[in-house]
Amino acid sequence: MKTILLIDDDEICRKPAAEALRRAKWQVIEAVDGDQGVELAIKHQPDVILCDLLMPRSNGFHVCRAVRENPDIKDTRIIVISGRDFPSDRQSAAEAGADDFLVKPIELAQLYAALEKTTSMRGGTTVAAAPPAAPSPKPLSDQTTVVKFWGVRGSIPTPGQTTVFFGGNTSCVEVRADGEIIILDAGSGIRPLGEALAAEFRGQPIEITLLITHTHWDHIQGFPFFLPAYDARNRVHILGYEGAREGLASTLAGQMESPYFPIALKQMPGNIVIEELKEMTFNVGLVRVEACFSNHPGVCVGYKLYTSSGTIVYLPDNESFNENTDKAHGGALPRNLEKNIAEFIEDADVLILDSQYTADEYKAHVGWGHGCVDDVVQIALNNRVKRLFLFHHDPGHDDRYVSNMLMHAREVAQKAGGGLRVEAAREGEQFVLSPKAVGAV
Repeated sequence: MKTILLIDDDEICRKPAAEALRRAKWQVIEAVDGDQGVELAIKHQPDVILCDLLMPRSNGFHVCRAVRENPDIKDTRIIVISGRDFPSDRQSAAEAGADDFLVKPIELAQLYAALEKTTSMRGGTTVAAAPPAAPSPKPLSDQTTVVKFWGVRGSIPTPGQTTVFFGGNTSCVEVRADGEIIILDAGSGIRPLGEALAAEFRGQPIEITLLITHTHWDHIQGFPFFLPAYDARNRVHILGYEGAREGLASTLAGQMESPYFPIALKQMPGNIVIEELKEMTFNVGLVRVEACFSNHPGVCVGYKLYTSSGTIVYLPDNESFNENTDKAHGGALPRNLEKNIAEFIEDADVLILDSQYTADEYKAHVGWGHGCVDDVVQIALNNRVKRLFLFHHDPGHDDRYVSNMLMHAREVAQKAGGGLRVEAAREGEQFVLSPKAVGAV
């Protein structure tokens, strides 16, 4: 006799299903929440787990991951059931390790068919089929990478007459490379980017990869206003390193909970997949991506994109290393972090780097996790960077102030020689990186 474990906090659904399965000669074990379900799965090692998606304590995604991570039960077949049918839920369940996905109310014939299909599977875990991927838009040419700044400000948006030139939106950069649309961070700049994408594609499906460096608010606050996430034809794949996988998802969802926002993350119609990264190297289509931890409070990374046109390093929040930095950390700052960052940006064709403070300002902000423009230029020079963009402009710096910082940075670079090109990131600015320009941008 085959054994099935039913995990559902809704007794009205669980009890009838249990009775029907017993009549069908299944041995049935019941659990009222995910934590109890995982304990019973380890104890009884059932053939199949039928698990509700939304439960207190541990939800269905947690159960799937816990089962797949336990060597004693990792091959157990799992069917996730839910009272809603979002493509993103199906995709997330599949990625967590589910073999099938059923929508309540479930008819017995449908359940028996799913059990028959599931129990006939052999070998490793087979996940539910993902929704078909939307066709990726192409860049200007197969050998062209396009980078556009949509948000360049740090900490908080600063709209107004004094920030019109460089812009007042917080961190968001768009990269079109090798057929992919890659968005770096979801600060308030992602709102106009979303509007531009919707106008460009005119209802055609869009596939987007959003890389989150960390979940400080100025890097995620624009996502609730990202128009493509409200279109079920689109797929938005969000990647980041914040805490556990559910930590990243819950952080993004938290800013959209009542009373902060009228629409919850789970109510967004777009096919949204949130993935907690564990490895520091991965691929977005043909674009290889490396991540590196930065010198900034909490879990914060930078990303290095290897495109067919060259390398782009995005390190928006990072405090440079000097004697003041060491003092702020009591002389205990790990030197391997400094070494890792230096190697990370080495020979980059484009470096977008936190340059929030002048040298005088930095003296009062040591240990805050942000860069000094003099140190930023020096690290770019030391590591043979070709083009540097000053980024994460302080909310207290108007256009004139940022312009003065840029002129100073260029003077420092010019005195050192080496041909480093220095710019200050400006909202709306777009540039093209192509193979023929690599090394001479």
